[in-house]
Amino acid sequence: MDWDDLRIFLAVARAESLSGAGRRLAMDASTVGRRIARLEGAVGAALFLKTPTGYQLTAEGSRLMAPAEAAELAATAATEAVTGEAGLTGQLRIGAPDGCANYLLPQVARDLCDAHPGLEIQIVALPRVVNLTRREADMAITVSPPDAGRLMVQRLTDYHLHLAGHADYLACHPPLRTLADLRGHRMISYIPDMIFDRELDYLSATGVEGAQISSNSVAVQMQAVRAGAGLGIVHDFALPFAPGVVPVLTDRIALTRSFWLVRHADDRASRRLTLLAEALAQGIRAEVARLEGPRPSARDGRA
Repeated sequence: MDWDDLRIFLAVARAESLSGAGRRLAMDASTVGRRIARLEGAVGAALFLKTPTGYQLTAEGSRLMAPAEAAELAATAATEAVTGEAGLTGQLRIGAPDGCANYLLPQVARDLCDAHPGLEIQIVALPRVVNLTRREADMAITVSPPDAGRLMVQRLTDYHLHLAGHADYLACHPPLRTLADLRGHRMISYIPDMIFDRELDYLSATGVEGAQISSNSVAVQMQAVRAGAGLGIVHDFALPFAPGVVPVLTDRIALTRSFWLVRHADDRASRRLTLLAEALAQGIRAEVARLEGPRPSARDGRA
């Protein structure tokens, strides 16, 4: 059985579509389909069932997953044994919540690519937890540690958030001295039923029941705050990217959260991914510290 056919089989099983597998493999979907048909002919069984929601594994396909993944690990180990330190090349796909993806990972990716010119980094910013079991990414950054699955979890660093508004908005609205003063202000936050992790429920810290402007994207929320649309809980590490946005009520509203690095347990044997995980962790920690700088001082919201 050809390893390259197994590689394509794994991509389809994880993407649950020919087109998704093709994008990951840089291959035309019709070619992926032909290769799967060839593999099915070789094993004498259908490996996938095409359904309205995508390609689902048959019983025979499910039985092939474990040996295919073992072959994948063996191929990776063989490559790393030959390349050694120079193996920090090729593609690395990182899944992350969009706050981290927008404000931290671009600089970290730059530094990693500078240090390892043969490395290609893909940043997947999703408003949900990245599924490592389906290999949507090689590793993921999350805002809370997962409690299920065959995963390796490493705490990266704490980060901080504060209520903030643009100076122009604050100059035109009532001053902020207590939490009760928030009733006279427009709030910006997450869409409640699209909060995919309890750690993202920031609005509850303000005591305000609802937001007038909401989005499932941290970056969109920050842009709304920057546009003077209202007040929102923002990451301290995002403040350098938003001139004019200043923290308010810092003595009353101060949140601390953590980033976690998550990898599939089967990747433990990969020296390449372990080295890249260590470099990514160091980069995230350094970038959070650099961008947060000194803790923000309080401001009452008056011009």
